[in-house]
Amino acid sequence: ASTTLTHILALWLRFCFLILSLSGMNAAVRAVVRMGLYVGAKVYFIHEGYQGMVDGGENIREATWESVSSMLQVGGTVIGSARCKEFRTHEGRLKAAHNLVQRGITNLCVIGGDGSLTGANLFREEWSGLLGELVDQGLIEADAVQKYSALHIVGMVGSIDNDFCGTDMTIGTDSALHRIIEVVDAIMTTAQSHQRTFVLEVMGRHCGYLALVSALACGADWVLIPEMPPEDGWEEKMCQKLSATRSRGTRLNIIIVAEGALDRHGKSITSSFVKDLVVKCLGFDTRVTILGHVQRGGTPSAFDRILASRMGVEAVLALLETTANTPACVVSLCGNQSVRLPLMECVQMTQEVQKAMDEKRFEEAVKLRGRSFENNLKTYKLLAHRKPESELNFNVAVLNVGAPAAGMNAAVRSAVRVGISEGHKMFAVSDGFEGFYKGQIKEIKWADVGGWTGQGGSLLGTKRTLPAKHVDKIAEQMRKHNINALLVIGGFEAFLSLLELLTARGKYDEFCVPMVMVPATVSNNVPGSDLSIGADTALNAITTTCDRIKQSASGTKRRVFIIETMGGYCGYLASVGGLAAGADAAYIYEEPFDIRDLQANVEHLTEKMKTSIQRGLVLRNENSNENYTTDFIYQLYSEEGRGVFDCRKNVLGHMQQGGAPSPFDRNFGTKISAKAMQWISKKLVETFRQGRVFANTEDSCCLLGMRRRALVFQPVVQLKEETDFVHRIPKEQWWLKLRPLMKILAKYKTSYDVSDSGQLEHVVRNRPKESDASVAM
Repeated sequence: ASTTLTHILALWLRFCFLILSLSGMNAAVRAVVRMGLYVGAKVYFIHEGYQGMVDGGENIREATWESVSSMLQVGGTVIGSARCKEFRTHEGRLKAAHNLVQRGITNLCVIGGDGSLTGANLFREEWSGLLGELVDQGLIEADAVQKYSALHIVGMVGSIDNDFCGTDMTIGTDSALHRIIEVVDAIMTTAQSHQRTFVLEVMGRHCGYLALVSALACGADWVLIPEMPPEDGWEEKMCQKLSATRSRGTRLNIIIVAEGALDRHGKSITSSFVKDLVVKCLGFDTRVTILGHVQRGGTPSAFDRILASRMGVEAVLALLETTANTPACVVSLCGNQSVRLPLMECVQMTQEVQKAMDEKRFEEAVKLRGRSFENNLKTYKLLAHRKPESELNFNVAVLNVGAPAAGMNAAVRSAVRVGISEGHKMFAVSDGFEGFYKGQIKEIKWADVGGWTGQGGSLLGTKRTLPAKHVDKIAEQMRKHNINALLVIGGFEAFLSLLELLTARGKYDEFCVPMVMVPATVSNNVPGSDLSIGADTALNAITTTCDRIKQSASGTKRRVFIIETMGGYCGYLASVGGLAAGADAAYIYEEPFDIRDLQANVEHLTEKMKTSIQRGLVLRNENSNENYTTDFIYQLYSEEGRGVFDCRKNVLGHMQQGGAPSPFDRNFGTKISAKAMQWISKKLVETFRQGRVFANTEDSCCLLGMRRRALVFQPVVQLKEETDFVHRIPKEQWWLKLRPLMKILAKYKTSYDVSDSGQLEHVVRNRPKESDASVAM
């Protein structure tokens, strides 16, 4: 049975939450404040970090619903953050304890890095002793020791370096990657007129995550990170690689250097050293770009807003459920799931990484970073450094099917290069199955896909055409080109296509080959996968546009915007985009609504407009209801809000499908496609008998999807039971659980199901392969 928060509040209404934000995200602050108020607690935030806790006074202020309005799109932390030497002393922590007890605060939500979280845990361990000292000094009454006997702490990790063990992603990392990729994309345009080598220095004094993922996202020629110093003689190998790339006609070389990059002897490798090396050995025109604190600034990405909002709510739930015997925990992300881990276990493993690096145990350091980091490194090596081809000699075709989605090109590039590395001859099919039956098939080489990661749309071309009507001609082309396996990258049409080809196996042996689908659609409506390539880019387009639309009303009278999103019958973009943009309502097909719901929403928004907010935002999925159209909702809100607010409407349309892919989509597409190609290689070997490939079992026609924490190969025929074919959506969709969260943060009174909330787990040094999500970048 599901448990609602109203069942667990009685014992907690007398406690308060305090938010200590250190290099965190405002979305997390907003979520903790509003969730705290929702459960009936008093909420405070502390300004200027631990320094404000020690100083007290006006630094610790009670938070209200309105005090966190209009902060989702603001970078950094609006309540400030500061390093505090005094908090490192016993006397400083004694002052901090006094300031908290005066306000009855016994629950801390700390957003920071490992140092901040370690300090919070020490504070928690000393708490009872500190209260005893305060009583002895006459600063608090003796009964306060009993009343405030335990200090409860839950942490969220805010760090752009993603250097905290136990979580796939820390709050702020994705936004930093956006800044880096924006610069790389801008640099790449200069290559149209100049042949240059660019050395890009990114942050990461002790962790190479930003450098590594940026290199994957832009297809860099070389990357230098502290966890894996290059072998002796790397200088010559790097120059040979750059020279070979340039000789193939590439006008641009990119080298990414983490600021903490070292060689095998512990000597620093600086960006200026790399530049001088390239100029001296190759004579290439070389430029250095040091991004510095640009990476820390800017508007938070959609991913970070959603992550921070989910983590903030989970942190409040964790505080509500904690007891005196519960260890301090940190809220983490594993795949697509929020989990709670013991804080000090995570801190200890994070420290072990640095110790391994100091002792030159680099391979162990990479493993300790986690499977996500390890797989990023393996994928980069697989794609960036061409290996001697093996002797498999199979022909594999890759094609895009359905509507274009940002990240498709990164997926094709990854498939082609992994396939070639594994000894296959790769064939590119233009315009999906329409091009297939017309014979638009040609071999594609390693160099042909250079620079594809940052390109939007589909360079191969894509159509919605299904194969059933032309199955005989497609079989003929399969036979003509001796195609031994198919990799299909696309949306719901790609899923339908594999089902049709699976059926055609009974008549055509040509389709008795390994076939795998990688989901790529902005709608995120493919059964068998929580996430699809392209959806993150679309969410960022929606979020950015909503930010600009809301900003356009700044300084004017109260205004409500009605925004229509894409998605067919799938409400993913409207719901999750609404969570990221701070929407007041989001109308979707999966959650039926009627005129009474619309009226209640208008009245709710009208009441908020009268008392606090200046701007409202309502999202509507394009097929949410055939009668309650965007025009209808716009006219209803305009009429009912007359005298309080006016309305504007926007249909976002195909701008959600365009633009350069986000860092997440580039890397998700790269890694999931590489994994699909490795599966194809394995299946080809397994099914090769008597001089030919013959695969006719269900498990030889699969969809590779993200399921909670795992990337899973699922036979498409088994996914039929999970699919609503009429509306082209899965019957069950994980993101529907985020709907109540969006409503709570918009000040609606609603029940919130906590039956699936994170449970306290333990840090696992090496997760088993089947639970390797590794796609949270």
